[in-house]
Amino acid sequence: MYRLLFSLVFARMDPERAHHLAFRVIRTLPVLGVGRLVQRWAGPGPELAVEALGLRFPSPFGLAAGFDKDAVGVVGLGDLGFGHVEVGTITAQAQPGNDRPRLFRLVADRALVNRMGFNNGGADAAAGRLSRLARRTRRPVLGVNIGKSRVTPVEQATDDYVRSAKVLAPHADYLVVNVSSPNTPGLRGLQELDALAPLLEAVQRAAGRTPLLVKIAPDLADDEVVRICELVVRLGLDGIIATNTTISRDGLVTPAVGVEAIGAGGLSGAPLATRSLAVLRLIRDHVPASLCVISVGGVETAEHVQERLDAGATLVQGYTAFVYRGPLWARQVNRGLERIRRERRVASSVA
Repeated sequence: MYRLLFSLVFARMDPERAHHLAFRVIRTLPVLGVGRLVQRWAGPGPELAVEALGLRFPSPFGLAAGFDKDAVGVVGLGDLGFGHVEVGTITAQAQPGNDRPRLFRLVADRALVNRMGFNNGGADAAAGRLSRLARRTRRPVLGVNIGKSRVTPVEQATDDYVRSAKVLAPHADYLVVNVSSPNTPGLRGLQELDALAPLLEAVQRAAGRTPLLVKIAPDLADDEVVRICELVVRLGLDGIIATNTTISRDGLVTPAVGVEAIGAGGLSGAPLATRSLAVLRLIRDHVPASLCVISVGGVETAEHVQERLDAGATLVQGYTAFVYRGPLWARQVNRGLERIRRERRVASSVA
């Protein structure tokens, strides 16, 4: 049903407009009083619960940052079955993001290209909403992803992140330092150790007791990933999220002329799966088993999620497949994970 709706309606609509339209519907679920009913139908069973970061995640599957940039639809998204929702990226200063068009579908590749540019209302505006969310009992685990304000010079990035951390960490279940988006000039350079180490140390102090993770790019060389792993362990951070979008356009089915016409931006979705999985395995080989590793990139089905868990992910996130799978996506993943667990228990008992 959703595939037909997508092809007849959403596929013909500007992607950003379609996103806002769908998001409006999601936000109304709690308002209409049907959220609890939807949650009972779509939510995960108790056997999927995961303990991580000192928190109980109802499901290992959550929604990555980028969908709910301003923390305005968290409860509705939780009702749809996501075990956690990571909001943002939120910056210290409000900003409109890049000029439109800035979101593009590559339907043949089940992918998106975005150059949104951290469009959001700023940390101060988000703090009140997050405070109210943190007090709610019926909600998913709430992650807050923070990035550098575009107007802030790279040399002053640490102060910018620290300001966001001080404002937002008290209202977050966990906090994420995003230094890996390709859509803010100079941001990815902060992944270099000379810049990353003092930045993470400063944000860690500002975050206090709130668990802190760092989100990295898939375009890093393997040795760079390993060095970041070593830094995370040395600083005592709580985890790593791997990976963000990629600037690579290798291996796409979409004709090159169409891809070139879109221009710059981060690619997400199915083409990222192989590299994202490889980075996950590399990270897990170089960090303690107790470190939280959240895998994201190219995840679409319950089988994909289980593959990431089997490869050492503590939790798994998705985003792009939400566009192609529709509002029942989290429910499909949760039910698929439950089926996989049952089949494994049966196979184990027979063996």
